[in-house]
Amino acid sequence: MIEQGNVFEGIPAELAVEQFTPLLSAPGVRIERIVSHGRASPPDFWYDQSDTEWVILLQGAAGVLFEGEAAPRALKRGDHLHIPAHARHRVAWTEPMTIWLAVHIR
Repeated sequence: MIEQGNVFEGIPAELAVEQFTPLLSAPGVRIERIVSHGRASPPDFWYDQSDTEWVILLQGAAGVLFEGEAAPRALKRGDHLHIPAHARHRVAWTEPMTIWLAVHIR
């Protein structure tokens, strides 16, 4: 089945939590849009994902901190980041209206 959409449509002006929207799921891969409005991971929380993840910032800016690094990596529109499986990381900050495209690979 052929599907078409626009990654910038259907984004609410305000969000209480991050919004995760699935865009494509196929064997071994999942693609989603993530919308963050000035969010950060909870204190002492670390993502430790079993899948490899590749993200690109489509809009806004964010800081991603990896365990063992002294400071977050600052990302701006167009920057992408490869996150290997089990690389412990957290979102240190996001600007209002930050839009990510995330590709999860098994």
